[in-house]
Amino acid sequence: MRVLVVLAIAAIVGIGLWWHAGQQRAIPADPAAVRPSEPVFEKVVFPTDQQDLLEEPRAGVFQPTAAGVVESALYGSVRTVRAGRGMAASFHEGIDIAPLRRDARGMPLDRVYAVADGTVGYANRVAGNSNYGLYVVVVHDDPVGPVYTLYAHMASIEPGIRDGAAVRMGETLGRMGNTPASIIPASRAHLHFEVGMLSHSRFGDWCRARRLPPDHGMFNGMNLLALDPREFFRAQRETGRFTFRDFLRQVPVAFEVLVRTGNPPDYFRRYPALWEGEKGQAASGGMVLSCSANGTPLRGRPAREDEIRGAAGRRAKVLSADAGVLGRNGCHLVQRDGAGWRLGSKGDRWLEILTYP
Repeated sequence: MRVLVVLAIAAIVGIGLWWHAGQQRAIPADPAAVRPSEPVFEKVVFPTDQQDLLEEPRAGVFQPTAAGVVESALYGSVRTVRAGRGMAASFHEGIDIAPLRRDARGMPLDRVYAVADGTVGYANRVAGNSNYGLYVVVVHDDPVGPVYTLYAHMASIEPGIRDGAAVRMGETLGRMGNTPASIIPASRAHLHFEVGMLSHSRFGDWCRARRLPPDHGMFNGMNLLALDPREFFRAQRETGRFTFRDFLRQVPVAFEVLVRTGNPPDYFRRYPALWEGEKGQAASGGMVLSCSANGTPLRGRPAREDEIRGAAGRRAKVLSADAGVLGRNGCHLVQRDGAGWRLGSKGDRWLEILTYP
């Protein structure tokens, strides 16, 4: 009898350890270890019941800022935000979707859905901890590598939506809201939605190395490289067998920068298909990154010897920039420098995070 009891306890402990290990594996320590062959975005849904996101933008579908200009709700709009004692320009990295239904108090009733199958990377349940308010990040294992979708300013998050939990396309994540209410009035409640890539898997270490609080781990806004959600949805609907790699090929290059480094950064370990060279290859300690307006590396390659010589010992040199793609240049990663371009202070920080050891 005693032997049976011992065996039963061992079995229970074993099941518990197996379950805990499974939870730990839900978000792998090395995202490159998961590389599915099937395109996860072959079928998607919109993040709310609003179905007119690809039509001509209008109020009622998108939620403008206080200025009332509907374009302010779209990806890439340049907003003026408070920064310390002054004001600064800010690049909007998502779309703001307006509510379809409100209750008697004027609060949204719209549910928020996962756009595709994935795993909850992070759920922030304390509204005051972030300008995103209550927000959820879902990680999707596309063949190109981990892609995130982000759902922000929610009024509530479903109890089962916790870090490491698997979610299915169309599953309810929570309800639309206006958190944090200190900066978003109920009249402008909306869902802020993003889709994009992760800059560095050790962003928290970068923060600690600079004595910054590692708030929200690798799902801090500084570590998220967002792309245009409307263009993502449009490309997905127009392509029979869609992958995120297909979408990235359509994103226009805003600038190219040469970086003096001996190895491709962590980014290409997780997105190896975007490296146009042999795995781990660099040319005499240099690489060239082709980036979107907000610094998402769309591809990378070993630098040529003549490009390295032209850098004249500098750590980084902007090789080219497209003013038309940059538009109002709200991210300020690159700045005019006479007839050419250079990295600005925000560009230096962007590169520091991207190339952190």
